[in-house]
Amino acid sequence: MRRRNGMKGLTRRETLVSGIALGALPTLSAAETTAPSTDHQLWYRQPAQAWTEALPVGNGRLGAMVFGRVAQERLQLNSDTLWAGSPYDPNNPDALAALPRVRALLAEGRYKEATDLASAKMMAKPLSQMPYGSLGDLLVTFAGATRPADYRRDLDLASGVATTRYGSGGAAQTREVFASAPDQVIVVRLTAQGGTLDFDITHRAPHAVAIPREQYVEGAAPPAATTVDWLQHETAGPARPGVTVAADGATAMLVTGRNEAANGIPAGLRYAVQVVAVGDGTITSGPDGLSVRGARHVTLLIAAATSYVGLGDQGADPVAIVRSVAKAAAGKSYAALRRAHVADHAALYGGMTIDLGTNAAAAALPTDRRIAAGESGRDPGLAALYVRYARYLLIASSRPGTQPANLQGIWNEGTTPPWGSKYTININTEMNYWPADPAGLGLCVEPLLRMTEELAVSGARTARAMYGAGGWVAHHNTDLWRATAPIDGPLWGLWPCGGAWLCNTLFSHWDHNRSAAVLGRLYPLMVGATRFFLDTLIEDPKGRGLVTSPSVSPENLHPFGSSLCVGPAMDRQIIRDLFANTVVAGKRLGRDAAWLDTVAAARAKIAPDRIGAQGQLQEWLEDWDAQAPDPQHRHVSHLYAVYPSGQINLRDTPELIEAAKVSLRRRGDLSTGWATAWRVCLWARMGEGDHAHDVLNGLLGPKRTYPNMFDAHPPFQIDGNFGGTAGILEMLVQSWGDTLHLLPALPGAWPTGAISGFRARGDLRVDLQWRDGRPQALTIRGPAGSTVTVRAGKEDFTAKLSAAGRYSRRWS
Repeated sequence: MRRRNGMKGLTRRETLVSGIALGALPTLSAAETTAPSTDHQLWYRQPAQAWTEALPVGNGRLGAMVFGRVAQERLQLNSDTLWAGSPYDPNNPDALAALPRVRALLAEGRYKEATDLASAKMMAKPLSQMPYGSLGDLLVTFAGATRPADYRRDLDLASGVATTRYGSGGAAQTREVFASAPDQVIVVRLTAQGGTLDFDITHRAPHAVAIPREQYVEGAAPPAATTVDWLQHETAGPARPGVTVAADGATAMLVTGRNEAANGIPAGLRYAVQVVAVGDGTITSGPDGLSVRGARHVTLLIAAATSYVGLGDQGADPVAIVRSVAKAAAGKSYAALRRAHVADHAALYGGMTIDLGTNAAAAALPTDRRIAAGESGRDPGLAALYVRYARYLLIASSRPGTQPANLQGIWNEGTTPPWGSKYTININTEMNYWPADPAGLGLCVEPLLRMTEELAVSGARTARAMYGAGGWVAHHNTDLWRATAPIDGPLWGLWPCGGAWLCNTLFSHWDHNRSAAVLGRLYPLMVGATRFFLDTLIEDPKGRGLVTSPSVSPENLHPFGSSLCVGPAMDRQIIRDLFANTVVAGKRLGRDAAWLDTVAAARAKIAPDRIGAQGQLQEWLEDWDAQAPDPQHRHVSHLYAVYPSGQINLRDTPELIEAAKVSLRRRGDLSTGWATAWRVCLWARMGEGDHAHDVLNGLLGPKRTYPNMFDAHPPFQIDGNFGGTAGILEMLVQSWGDTLHLLPALPGAWPTGAISGFRARGDLRVDLQWRDGRPQALTIRGPAGSTVTVRAGKEDFTAKLSAAGRYSRRWS
């Protein structure tokens, strides 16, 4: 491991990017942010054939997948507000009348009848929500392309720039692509040193895409370089009604269209994409696109927008927006655009660094080959790269003012994405944000808070219409239009705790930064979610406490042919957290003292967690686990109390921790990508570092990670990237129970390393170095004069922060 600048385990590049020496965000030169470094790069020796080999860029609002092809570059485009449909009311007017009968049938154990009635009377109309869409593809077709020499494409995570380099016809060809947040455009820079560029730009309309189970998911090795189609072309595809391409001035093209109708909901959005070419050759525009001839360098500026303003306003003019944005960007030089983008990206990306050690032979391999060998566990640098990549993805897909990261972040190939690429709020959306605060990206959580504020409005209508309750509720999915009624069917959708889990996730966000502004926005949401449950919790007929009814343990069948049940463990755990967090927030704000006493009293009456006959933590109120038809179900919902919560923990509830281990062993280590990531988090939280590392190896290998390092459910879901990263961080530093835990689950595979910029609860920033499995140096920054309880191995000590808000310690 290289050691420079007196910082053990950190390269000069990591030190520059993080600014940890002075605790300040750095200004990086272009040379520093583009210098070759496998520490901060995904790189390949061949272009992308499949979408899951292409490299993502994004600015939170716009996204692109860059294929790096030689004869025809493909840029697949997305906008965060291009979803199908239009505002709609999915609440079922029959639900409220059916609710008492469904509850009675469940209490009598008549699960099939309860499920049939709920299916007929309590589900949303329509039964499915709206899918996320795509802006289609820009195809850049080059004249006279030949098989290249010295080909390389990469994505530099530190600068946020995707680059393709190769030699062709005696010329050195270079393309750089980035999505600029400051200028709100995707920028493509094409240069030819020792030659010229001749190419045409056309647009291919978005289309339905079939998602196959690709050979990488089955664990096969990536194809050899000889199988690559170096001169691959794709056709423009059939014309699509409503999508038009036209010249827009001498050097620009304009694409306009409408979103999709879906599930009986009409289309309600317009979109526009403008592409402006600036260069030294001959540039012409026509009815099919742009043509460039004889250029040595060309910059393409891609602006995109929809008519979506908000839930009550879809009246923006996307054509006017893209013309204005592109014109402003065209008034700047490429160097100025790039500098602004890199500085903006680095201010976020540079907030945290991680070093887990290096296997030099593995680190020298292209990324797809590292992933192919990822299950070996002999490449600690791959796990660190996975963390860096997840941080990059969150920066690229979730910025203040944008939509939150959905099931695929911001990247989606077509109009029929897997599971609609929606917000699945019975685990997946929350998992997207598990690493945000610990990894120093709390700024990226703002879209989730704003979405929850919007859900509270629509969720109040659902609470009244379906349950006759106050407050607000959201079930297991939502979309751009913030639908909150239960969808898909009662086996999946009739779960009332989605909004509550979002509130708990956001409370954890506040706990990491202690922002008064965040708590002021969050508290009303928590109050509303709490009021809903105060109105809808019922007494268990067997006297075990307050429970939900009806509900499910997502998305698992119990032994009686249904998932519909009363009071599953996850509900009780989530509501306990919600009530406790609401009390803490209200007292901190000095509000609602008498009502908060009522909340605390109700929390004490919630049915407690139970240990079953096999020694397992029960998933349901009844001891059904051993008879459940899918003992290795992907969801481990009843272990929410272990992680992301801390209700069940090693210090306070050792018997329940042992029961949780029994449950998790029965579930199995490997599942879908995101479910495997949750298992990593759980084993780490329970102090089982080597076990967590073994599970992580399965996540990092080719069965659950695509060549471009996207998580494979399969198919692609981005939550596995974020959940796996959260698990890696949990092995190194944890903060729960008012204690900072150092190296609580460090695996033997990472004996020496460093992490800086980790954020812990209590508004703390932690820098930690370790050697031979033991801490070597610790720095904590936080509120001046505060004290922190720290646990390092078997040692407990109190860290007293100075008047400057700093504490440091070294171990001999």
